[in-house]
Amino acid sequence: MSTSAPPPPPPPLSPRPRTAGLNCPKCGAAISLRSFGQAITVVCGGCHSILDAKDPNLAILQQFEAITSVAKPLIPLGARGKLRGTDYEVTGFQRRSIQVDGISYTWQEYVLFNPYKGIRYLSEYNGHWNDISICKTLPTADFGGATYLGENYKHFQSAEANTDFVLGEFPWQVRVGEKAAVTDYVHPPRVLASEKLDKEVTWSIGEYMYGREIWDSFKLPGDPPKAWGVYENQPSTVATNVTGVWVAFAGFAVFLLVLMAVFDMHAKKAPVFNHTYQFNRAEAKNEPSFVSDEFELTGGTATVEVKSYAAVDNHWIYLNYALINQDSGQAWDFGREVSYYHGYDSDGSWHEGKQADDVTIPSVPAGHYYLRIEPEVDPSLATISYTVDVIRDVPVLGIYGIAFVALLLPALLISWRAYTFERSRWSESDHPPVQMSSSSGDDE
Repeated sequence: MSTSAPPPPPPPLSPRPRTAGLNCPKCGAAISLRSFGQAITVVCGGCHSILDAKDPNLAILQQFEAITSVAKPLIPLGARGKLRGTDYEVTGFQRRSIQVDGISYTWQEYVLFNPYKGIRYLSEYNGHWNDISICKTLPTADFGGATYLGENYKHFQSAEANTDFVLGEFPWQVRVGEKAAVTDYVHPPRVLASEKLDKEVTWSIGEYMYGREIWDSFKLPGDPPKAWGVYENQPSTVATNVTGVWVAFAGFAVFLLVLMAVFDMHAKKAPVFNHTYQFNRAEAKNEPSFVSDEFELTGGTATVEVKSYAAVDNHWIYLNYALINQDSGQAWDFGREVSYYHGYDSDGSWHEGKQADDVTIPSVPAGHYYLRIEPEVDPSLATISYTVDVIRDVPVLGIYGIAFVALLLPALLISWRAYTFERSRWSESDHPPVQMSSSSGDDE
């Protein structure tokens, strides 16, 4: 019986990279190379000389004056964190800027290294972060947009980016003052970017991350910087699909219309009382109120509609009603005004009010009823006639209007929030929303 030695254990997925100890040929400061063969240039933290990491003697490629206003990297060089399930170490840092309409916009980029996964990047602008990697295939693009892995991106901005400050190791020959033509295309939460330096074009794909994710990944103390404004590929705060909201609203609106039509068709709308009365001011002084003839409401409990009509013309009449059940004495008190005014002014003709009014009383039991009526009339009228109609079992359509508005308001609110968010996003692009003129005419 033969035995064989067990296979060696697999290497750890994310070992801590070894560092090579070297010294800056300019100032003698210690230089530590963490990414070894991945590093093309390394920046001395003491004298800010850019050194050739491929040269055993670390030949000086460029010297630059450090910008005193540059803050320390938010993620210190050498920090390790788990990003997308992989351990990375921060090996490089640079600050870049663009000029737009005379205003400088700056952002920070971090180089991350894993001995098995290679290089990826983090960028930060005003508290907004992106996890960035080099594209594995070449996107197709024109000025209006780009396509990558079957996903369409809208052109957001084209500008010339300047490298202001560098620190640590870089997998390319970095230079302070170097300018590159950059173009961003967005499909939130992703951003597709091309960077042209001389004749070489590099494409990268970034995905938006929140500062808290970065802080938790790298175990950083305190809180991340607050995110200001809306970033180009920031996911909308309106998580709900706006189109889906309006589709759902349309479905519910159709349902309400069908329901309203069904109830309207099944309503009896039976007239049970009709009478025209003559108001005479002289007679009304002695007996301001009176009662109508009796009428019967048959069937079960249902709605009752009371209609009032008066041929008022620049006048009004107010009717105090009481619908009284003769058998039980139960009463429903209400008042209704009929008024109509019209005329002319500097804006032309106008009118308001109408000569008819109606009110619906819900849940009125069957029984024998009469109306107590007390009219009040415009003092300029001596006499006026008015008509009262009572109709049994009418549909209450107002409740459907309330339901419609209740459905409409959330859809409008969600749409408005989505619109304002996208307006803020695109206000920073080369294609800002159309701005309304702040003046109604030209100055003379």
